Amino acid sequence: MLRKLSVKNYALIENLDIAFHEGLNILTGETGAGKSIIMGALGLILGNRVEGRPFFDEQRKCIIEGYFQIESYGLADFFVEHDLDYEAETIIRREIAVDGKSRAFVNDSPVTLQVLKLLGEQLIDIHSQHATLQINTESFQLLVLDSVAKNQQLLQGYAEGLGQYRRDEQALKKLKEEIAAASLEQDFNQFLHDELEQANLQAGEQELLEEEQGQLENAEEIKRGLLSAVYLLDEQEQAVVQNLRDAQQQLQNVQRFLPAGNDLANRLQSSLIEIKDIVQEIGFMEQGVGMDQARLDFVNERLSTLYSLQKKHRVENLSALIELQDSLARKLEVTANQEQELAKQEKIVRESLTNLMELATRLHASREAVLPTVVSHVEAVLSEVGMPNAQLKIELHPLAVERFKSQGADEVQFLFSANKGQALQPIHKVASGGELSRVMLAIKSLVAQRSALPTIIFDEIDTGISGEVALKVGEIMERLSERMQVLAITHLPQIASKGQAHFKVYKQDEGERTKSNILRLDPSERIYEVAQMLSGASPGAAALEHAKQLIED
Repeated sequence: MLRKLSVKNYALIENLDIAFHEGLNILTGETGAGKSIIMGALGLILGNRVEGRPFFDEQRKCIIEGYFQIESYGLADFFVEHDLDYEAETIIRREIAVDGKSRAFVNDSPVTLQVLKLLGEQLIDIHSQHATLQINTESFQLLVLDSVAKNQQLLQGYAEGLGQYRRDEQALKKLKEEIAAASLEQDFNQFLHDELEQANLQAGEQELLEEEQGQLENAEEIKRGLLSAVYLLDEQEQAVVQNLRDAQQQLQNVQRFLPAGNDLANRLQSSLIEIKDIVQEIGFMEQGVGMDQARLDFVNERLSTLYSLQKKHRVENLSALIELQDSLARKLEVTANQEQELAKQEKIVRESLTNLMELATRLHASREAVLPTVVSHVEAVLSEVGMPNAQLKIELHPLAVERFKSQGADEVQFLFSANKGQALQPIHKVASGGELSRVMLAIKSLVAQRSALPTIIFDEIDTGISGEVALKVGEIMERLSERMQVLAITHLPQIASKGQAHFKVYKQDEGERTKSNILRLDPSERIYEVAQMLSGASPGAAALEHAKQLIED
């Protein structure tokens, strides 16, 4: 339940702390006093977005905190799932900085608005006078049935089954499209693949052939260069090899006078051996170079084939050509195995559809089972609040599989008649604003009992009712407060008289500023407030006595 609401620097509120009762809390006040501001502040800690610049003082940030007692509501798993610290008294805080940026916290851990909204939906149900429009929507009508039937787990299973079926069906559709396209392209792809396969492409082949081509085309120049190198190193009159031998001999001659000369002579010997080895390798290399025109013609032809294929397929190298060949092979393989793959995927779709249909049937049966409960409860409450002849009929029909929705495989319609002899019609076509408010109250009272939310808020749902009907509405709220915390914002004394805690919202001028404030009324103040709601600003003795009697009853 909502134990306390703290509001600082929001709209017309400078600083406000409200400690709520665990039962029925009544909020009253003149129009414009600030009741909607308090609801706006509450909405912010429940995940609503900030609109405009809601500051009392533009130079300070706005802070709104809600203190919730949650130990009895099984929310520990939610906190674990979202990596939040679980506390029996959980504090939700919303801060709006001067620059308009807002942050949200749960027990001092920062959270996104999405997480805040999910948590808020499990803490408070707000029913305003505008919420009666929800009753016309199929999603709300299904929500009513699912709340009464406690279908949360079944709905989750159905949603997962629907998602899996749609994914499997999409995969089948894609496979069929691929197979159809592959069949159309099969002959062409086969021709391209055969051409590449006949070319016997080898990775790295092009680079080796281009290198060989360069050698064959320049064989004469290569041979001449190698022979010249041998001549310079070992064959001419002043060849390098002979000069090194002479230098080595001279060093050996002086080594008896210069011991270090021996080391130099040895180093020259090593160099001489290396150069003689190089001369030998150059000789072998020169012998291997030949003017092979046949080989050159083969290399040129092979490279021409590779270049032509690359140009034809618009790729830049041999690797890309080989990759294309592999891709064509895979496409041909898919086409070859299409019947097997298609049969496999069709079986998967049939299995997921069977599972989905089973879940949809169970969900439909569960909803159908609670129809009498919903109808009897709503009609009983409506009779209690001045509509004894009201009738409600709920039509629930299963949908074809192609029309399955995220909320289930049913279409639902609430048919309503407020008076004898009036034909049952869709509820929004025949119910007035006051009648809709009472129908919604009846539905909410049933849903609240089944969903076990900590707190429900009725925000001026008393539109179009008065007198004895208003008194009965107050009694229903009073009964609800035995199971859960109820906050009711009202202009009707009959409802206000039923509260266990009564708060008055009012405005006051301080200097150049107007502030909204709230006061919890003591017994005598409460009698006076209800009397004012009965007769006006200056209630007489009769109004005060009437107010006292309403409260005591």
